[in-house]
Amino acid sequence: MKTYPLQLRFLLPGLAISLLALGQSRPLFAGQTFAGWEGDTNRTWRIVDGAFVGGSLERTIPRNEFLATHQSFTNFVLKLKFKLVGTEGFVNAGVQIRSVRTEDPPNEMRGYQADIGEGWWGALYDESRRNTVLVKPDPADVQRALKPGDWNEYVIRCEDRRIRTWINGVPMIDYTEPDPAIPQQGHIGLQIHGGAKALVSYKDITLEQLPAP
Repeated sequence: MKTYPLQLRFLLPGLAISLLALGQSRPLFAGQTFAGWEGDTNRTWRIVDGAFVGGSLERTIPRNEFLATHQSFTNFVLKLKFKLVGTEGFVNAGVQIRSVRTEDPPNEMRGYQADIGEGWWGALYDESRRNTVLVKPDPADVQRALKPGDWNEYVIRCEDRRIRTWINGVPMIDYTEPDPAIPQQGHIGLQIHGGAKALVSYKDITLEQLPAP
């Protein structure tokens, strides 16, 4: 049996816990409650069969709505499954990363968005800040990866100023932020875009925190 000096025997347990927290994925959503998240859970968001579901196929969503984490994150690997269906209007959704709530209007979020929707799949958009597409994937890669109307998996990796994404294991974008004034920390948000009869679902949401590069 391996032994350590007395001072190390006191330090090692705490060190092990710290390394475990950095090296393992943990669920951000257990599939049953909104614990750890905030948003419009009265009309827009609900939990169905272990998934967050936002929007409606019966009525047009009047504005963008986001379900956001209470906790803020910097370097991480986020994994989740999503499904988007719609019948009318701009059928779109997205995953916010390193984002914050805006004060006016209070329903919006400001920050990077890994986009979801026809013509936008896999793109990195700067929501309510620069309001522009920062980078788009190759359409051939999107076509190869996507399962329209079905469950798909997003993997989003944020390290320092670099953001990379995959859909169903196929690389989408690799973006390094050139502007040092843009914050690289914030909340995670799940969007349903306004102006459509659309339904988005998110499930199996996990996050692994990464050490600073």
